[in-house]
Amino acid sequence: MGNVVAIEGDEEAFGRLAERHRHELHVHCYRMLGNFEDAEDAAQETLVRAWRARDGFTGSGFRAWLYKIATNTALDAIRRKKRRVPSADSFAEVPWLQPYPDRLLDLAAPPDAQPDAMAVARETIELAFLAAMQLLPPQQRAVVILRDVLEWSAKETAELLDTSVAGVNSALQRGRATLRDKLPARDSHSPGEPTSVERSLLARYIEAHQAGDVAGLTALVREDIRVTMPPRPWVYDGVPSLAPLFQAAFGGSHGDWLLVPTRANRQLAAANYLRSPGEAGYRAFKIDVMRFAGGRIAEITTFDNTLFAAFGLPVTWEET
Repeated sequence: MGNVVAIEGDEEAFGRLAERHRHELHVHCYRMLGNFEDAEDAAQETLVRAWRARDGFTGSGFRAWLYKIATNTALDAIRRKKRRVPSADSFAEVPWLQPYPDRLLDLAAPPDAQPDAMAVARETIELAFLAAMQLLPPQQRAVVILRDVLEWSAKETAELLDTSVAGVNSALQRGRATLRDKLPARDSHSPGEPTSVERSLLARYIEAHQAGDVAGLTALVREDIRVTMPPRPWVYDGVPSLAPLFQAAFGGSHGDWLLVPTRANRQLAAANYLRSPGEAGYRAFKIDVMRFAGGRIAEITTFDNTLFAAFGLPVTWEET
């Protein structure tokens, strides 16, 4: 839970100490909130609250102390925004959902994490997990993350949330039941690095999309493919439903597409750039995050261009 540390009265020294935990606190807030930008605000607010409350720090467990502040900050945000969904049958029901760049997840991962721990981290950062978490009441959401993701004990979790061990165990049981009911079934392989089949599917998706090859794209997806576009409320289920999307992307004078492979939420993704007719360069347009099943693309979640910079991607792309 953390070693004994001394908090300096110097704000700069305190900031250096707290900054070591910024990335993991950001991911923690993201798991609670499901929104990258809200998590940024919550992580920053956590550090501000920590500085203001530094006189109340007892001198041990600095990391746990920060997590308590971060959890309460996220809980305050959830209650203030009143963001909880009655059902989450598709990502369209979670309009505030945003992706999380893998390059930032790598900064938050403990350097000595074991392979099995990293597998759990992947399972609990994927979009499906984030959306399912939005079904849980705020306190229950915090319990599931603290117990099953951070692997805190029931006693530690109860102390952080100012509740009883019995209350923690009850909330955990209910939360786990909801997640089991809502999370999609997985393929048999371990949720680790993408398989060669999945990497090939992404490469072929990029090639077909850039070529405007509708038949090629259709061959890559499952018959029951689902496409959603948070925050828009649209849901496209099945290959026939994709016709208007193909028409919008490739029909008429749409322009030219350039796709760049990337990763979000430990899932393969493609950043899409569009060059409109008459324009010299490409501009950031959208990010497609993939879920695979049965050797095909099972789901595409399309996000706008808001977070290109967070992905380390330029907002414009000039051909050389």
